[in-house]
Amino acid sequence: MLQSMEGKKVPNVTFHTRQGDQWVDVTTDELFKNRTVIVFSLPGAFTPTCSSSHLPRYNELAATFKEHGVDDILVVSVNDTFVMNAWKEDEKAEHIRFIPDGNGQFTEGMGMLVEKADLGFGKRSWRYSMLVKNGVVEKMFIEPEEPGDPFKVSDADTMLKYIAPDHKTQESIAIFTKPGCPYCAKAKQMLIDHKLQYEEIILGHDATTVSLRAISGRHTVPQVFIGGKHIGGSDDLEQYFAAK
Repeated sequence: MLQSMEGKKVPNVTFHTRQGDQWVDVTTDELFKNRTVIVFSLPGAFTPTCSSSHLPRYNELAATFKEHGVDDILVVSVNDTFVMNAWKEDEKAEHIRFIPDGNGQFTEGMGMLVEKADLGFGKRSWRYSMLVKNGVVEKMFIEPEEPGDPFKVSDADTMLKYIAPDHKTQESIAIFTKPGCPYCAKAKQMLIDHKLQYEEIILGHDATTVSLRAISGRHTVPQVFIGGKHIGGSDDLEQYFAAK
């Protein structure tokens, strides 16, 4: 039975990280002392749920968490620093700090080290999240002990609801653009002026016009999507804001 560590201090551990071409040791004291920190831990870098859902949403909501007093967001996994660095680069998760718990010391100290030999993983972390203030765990969300890899309570939205229960989460926004497009710049500026976060999909880099036509039915840029709804180009976006 996995036990909550609420009200207790996080384990005292030194993490061996690789920064550039240098080895840099980072202690839990450096990470947590006099700081409010969100930690989410998961079975492994590059694994499906971790890459498609768990990590991206924390990265997306990082600015919102900061508005509500969170100093840093850490993702911890029982992987070495080279794997974690490669995963960060692959995910472009610039708002998350990747912590390699290669020996599993922190995870074991949290009581979350579990056996996943059936998957060829060896010992890994159970999936959980927690809010830590000055090194003490205030709140933990531990996934239920069910077969497989449950992902029900350690997500970013559950954590945000705990930290800021009255906060209204912004709908996800994506905008297709291409370099040098003045209408794209206009649309992005409108989103910035309305203090809205967005993900930019650059044609020729992140996608092609084939994807754009398949999704929007159009071949021109920009094309804006808000909360799963296709808004259209910069003029359409301007009308959208005017009507609100």
